[in-house]
Parts: sequence; C-alpha cells; structure tokens
Amino acid sequence: MTIQTIRTLKLFSIGICWLFTGSTSHGSEPLRLGNRPQLFADHYLIGSMSNAILELQRPEPREVVLVTNKPWEGNTCAYYTILQDGDLFRMYYRGSHWDTTTKKSAHAEVVCYAESTDGVHWSKPNLGICEFQGSKQNNIIWNGVGSHNFTPFLDTNPNRPEASRFKALGRGRSLRPDDKESKHGLFAFQSADGLHWELMHHEPVITEGAFDSQNLAFFDTKSGVYREYHRWFNQGVRDIMTCTSKDFIHWTKPEGLGYGQAKPEHLYTNAITPYFRSPDLYVGFPTRYLPNDGQRVEPILMTSRDGLHFNRWNEPLIPEDAPADRTGNRSNYMANGILSLPGERRDLSVFATEAYYTGPDSRLRRFTYRLDGLVALHSEKKTGLVITKPILIEGDELWINFKTAAGGQLRLGFVDQQGKPIKDYTLNQCLPISGDQIAFRVNWKLGSRFNRLVGKPARLQIEMSDADVYSIEFRKSQ
Repeated sequence: MTIQTIRTLKLFSIGICWLFTGSTSHGSEPLRLGNRPQLFADHYLIGSMSNAILELQRPEPREVVLVTNKPWEGNTCAYYTILQDGDLFRMYYRGSHWDTTTKKSAHAEVVCYAESTDGVHWSKPNLGICEFQGSKQNNIIWNGVGSHNFTPFLDTNPNRPEASRFKALGRGRSLRPDDKESKHGLFAFQSADGLHWELMHHEPVITEGAFDSQNLAFFDTKSGVYREYHRWFNQGVRDIMTCTSKDFIHWTKPEGLGYGQAKPEHLYTNAITPYFRSPDLYVGFPTRYLPNDGQRVEPILMTSRDGLHFNRWNEPLIPEDAPADRTGNRSNYMANGILSLPGERRDLSVFATEAYYTGPDSRLRRFTYRLDGLVALHSEKKTGLVITKPILIEGDELWINFKTAAGGQLRLGFVDQQGKPIKDYTLNQCLPISGDQIAFRVNWKLGSRFNRLVGKPARLQIEMSDADVYSIEFRKSQ
C-alpha cells in the first residue's frame, strides 16, 4: 500500500506566489543548512513556487505492538514515550484502569516499562522494583509522585553525570516546609539505568501552567540547554508552553507557543522532539482535543525551526477510520518518539494509542512514514518550479529524497541571489531524474560536484512534474 496523502495548502496552482514563513526571519542572510538533511516540512526553505504545493503525508498503519493486559495496567494506559538506547528500545507508559461499573480508578496509577531489540516485538520484564498487590513480579518502575504522566528521555548532554543519564518530568504536589501549602507542578527525576529512579529536587521545578498531560523535555543540542514543553490554558483553550534550563532544576519563565495565523484549538499532548536526522527541526504531534464533539481527539503535525514558533497543519494525521477503536473519548494519541528501526532504512516508525476506555485493555499501534516523509513538495503533470531562499552552499554534492510517478521527472539547478543561472549547473544541464530513492546524488552534464559553489550563496531551483521531493542534503564528497 502506498503512503496515503492529504492534498492541502493548494496556494500555488497558477503563477508564482512568495511565501510567508512561521519561522524566525533570516532577512537577507543566506540559510545555513550545513551537511544535514533538510525536510520540506514547512516554508522554511522555499522562496517561491509555481504549479507545486506542500502536501501533508499520513503514516501507514502497521501492527499492534503492545496490549495493556496486566492487572496493574488496563484501559486507560497512556502517555507513552519510546526511545532508543544503543541497541535497545525502551518504552515508558502509565499503567491505569477505569472501572466502567463503579466509575472509579481500579488501582493507583503506576509507571510501566517495556523493551525491545527491534521496536516491533516488545517484552514486559519482571523487574522486582515496585510492589503491586503484594508482589514485585511486574514491569513497574515507579509508583510515587509523578506517576500520572511520568515522561523520561535519554540525556544527550555531554556534561551530564552518569547518575542522570536518563531524566524525566512528572506532575504532582508537595508540601512547602515553610508554610505547609501544597505546591503543584512538574517534578524532576533522574536515573543511571532507565529503571531505578530518584527525585532530583524535593519540590516541583516548574510551577507555572497546567500539567494534566504528557509534559516532556529533552537536551536541545541546537541551543545547548534543556528544553521542555507542558500544557497551560491560553484564554480558556488548552495550549502548550515551553521553557529552558541549564541544570534541569532552574527554569526560565515559560512562554506560550506561537502558530502564526492558525485559529485557537485545544491542544493536549504535544510529542515535540528534535528530528533526529536534522536536530534544528522540531517536530510535534500534538493531540487536538474536541470537547464539544464527543470529547474525541486526533493527532496533527506541527514543525518549528526555533522551538517557539510552529507551523501547524490542520488535517488529522491518523483519522478515526484508521484501524481500530479510535472514535472514543481520548482514544487517538501519538506517542512521544520517532524511531528508525533495524532493517527499515526507508521508514520511520511512530506509534499511536487506540481503545482508550472501551475495553478491559488498551493498545499501542505502530505506524510508518517514509524517511523524511512528513510532508512532500508535490507537483502534478503540469511542470512545477520551486525556487529556494538563498542558501550558503556548504557541500560539493547535492542529494535528494524523491519519488516520481511513471513518466514523472525532476531537474535541479542553481541561480545566484538575483536569479541569474549559474553556468554548468542550470536546469538544462541537469540529467533528468525519475524513480523512487531516499538518497540520490544529482548529476549535471559536467558531473555531480560543484566545488566552485562551496562557501557561496545560491538559490536552488527544482523543476518537477508528477513528482514528490521530501528532503535535500548538501554533502561533502569523500
């Protein structure tokens, strides 16, 4: 089955239109792309387009990877985080169950753990860490403050101590020793092995906002600080805030995210993470909550280049007709994490919940994207032309991730900042491209290398018909 797509943002079917961008403005300075893949996930790269659109991609449903059928789990298990630690994949989630007869929680909320070597087949090890109903033979790793939405991450800060190789946030209340008042917010946790956890501070480290959601954090390599995202109410609408920290204890004042001209909507979980192939792109899968429509939810996509201003797509990523049991109250959440699994070089794996509240258990299902394929630069049969903003060329080869239909074609070329074609690397000099490849080196009649362009600004032209382009990458030849 081919990737399902949603036709959207049809702003450029006729003529050339200069694009707005929700990203931080760079003025006249050329973009610094380095030697990383650059996705067409938003308008960041684009200067103008003719007969082309940005087209949101939907991930394809795959297999169920986890069923929450243990006594300490149940039908309201949620807030999944999935991460890679070397050759091991780790999963963290809330174990909880709602008794539909008594209308009460059947047991206290706990934090559960599963692991996998391939990201598809998961086991729930008996860890012997926490007691449940008189036994430690379970996969529970934490049952204290923060269990409602305990959200870990693998800390990539090169200066962090071994004792805090993993960190986490979880909401709760504490008592201030000075005035006995309850203090509500996010607690900070640390762990050396990802299984045995301890508090880093006796009180919440973030207290401004609302925290009944999956509030997450990570080490932001782009800025060299910890960055977190948590829920708040923005004029009565559920929304997302962010703040940063150098030590994971002391945090800046939170700021609400910006979405350009997008209308206010309830956003519950956020699932924001730096894209692992290009960490200067922040990818989020927030849950759009529809309280006046049966309290149903649907995940959407948003992206950012600065972590604060996001381009938010309107169409749901996983609609209710995707398999299965996604129509109920809160039954369609994306997990926190994007994985590249062994043996699946062309795919990305993401995960989403189903059957929340509806049965004795709930489930987590895997979905797959094409590598870099969150959004496609797309043209129909009529030839389209896309011209990028000025780019500082930092590699002597150009590689693309693309797909064409039968009879479709691509050609690429360079013009200077004023639009004048650059000799030997024009569209007419490019050897026509067709097929389906995630990494293809572009060739001109003179060859694939353009050493004399390195260190200089230029605009890239993409001429396309019946084609999709997902990402570009400037590489240094070997």
